[in-house]
Amino acid sequence: MTTPQLFQPTHIGDIAVANRIVMAPLTRSRADEAHGDIPGSAMNVDYYRQRSAAGLIISEGTQVSPVGKGYMATPGIYSDAQVEGWKSITNAVHEAGGKIVAQIWHVGRITHPDLTGGAQPIAPSAIQPKVVAYTPNGKVDIPVPHALSTAEIKDVVNQFRQGAANAMRAGFDGVEIHGANGYLIDQFIRDGSNQRTDAFGGTVENRCRFALEVVDACIAEIGAGRVGIRLSPLTTFNDVSDQNPQTVFGYLVEELNKRGIAFIHFIEGETGGSRDVAGFDYAWARKTFKGTYIANNGYDRQMALDAVDSGRADAVAFGRSFIANPDLVARLKLGSALNAANPSTFYTPGPVGYTDYPAL
Repeated sequence: MTTPQLFQPTHIGDIAVANRIVMAPLTRSRADEAHGDIPGSAMNVDYYRQRSAAGLIISEGTQVSPVGKGYMATPGIYSDAQVEGWKSITNAVHEAGGKIVAQIWHVGRITHPDLTGGAQPIAPSAIQPKVVAYTPNGKVDIPVPHALSTAEIKDVVNQFRQGAANAMRAGFDGVEIHGANGYLIDQFIRDGSNQRTDAFGGTVENRCRFALEVVDACIAEIGAGRVGIRLSPLTTFNDVSDQNPQTVFGYLVEELNKRGIAFIHFIEGETGGSRDVAGFDYAWARKTFKGTYIANNGYDRQMALDAVDSGRADAVAFGRSFIANPDLVARLKLGSALNAANPSTFYTPGPVGYTDYPAL
């Protein structure tokens, strides 16, 4: 029998991968917060090593500055100590035969001074999001964010550029820019959160300018073949909205295609929810973008096999399934039953629900 394409090797940009199964970025809140949001504990290393049979691992979101942090115990990639911590993880994944890219992240307005050393959240516009932050002092309302000046926007672009450079120093195979789920880049793209009247707001081209400047900065630093981006055109997560997602994300996809980046990782539909949401044509995006199309959101084995065999996607990313099944690739090959994930341990310290899920 012919091996289904899902399990066949390919290239994602410049990265040779053993199969088309991608581990989605998964916030687990197990970095060393007391010493500067440093990853690389023995437990962190074990977690990633266990899952290194994935064709490509996309790391948990890793903030590019202290102000970019939105959740407790999430790792950074802006300090030398963080870079050193990540090296132990990337080394372990590579020794096990895997590939891993860093998801570089800035949460923008989705944070609180309790998480940022007292700094005010930043955003394209001073619009308070209708969500709460989870901080060491409990669940709190997010304050009105500071609207970035043009000069400050350039500083944040440079933080992403430095994050990409640091990722390569840390041994990653590339980066995924987090442009999804209502965080800073997505806040600039959407007209519900971006009400600027300068070069970074108003028109579709202006609202996409920040995203594309970040992409261009990362390309200049590490090469287009090692840069990808995650997008969620139809999500309402973290209080984002847009009146015409096809127009704005359509323009963005066309511009990303011109740049020859490695991949776009699409959350199809509502983040963590329904796939059946109208307003963006993913089939058009698949046809328009000539790099790797990574599909995500609620895929099971048969959906993933069908998507790749039909050419609707080049690869499929799995999230919760990878949390609960360190050997997910083997289970998908065999058609074996999957362990169920325990949501109560998603963000708790320690190995329970992190490194103790059984393999076959």
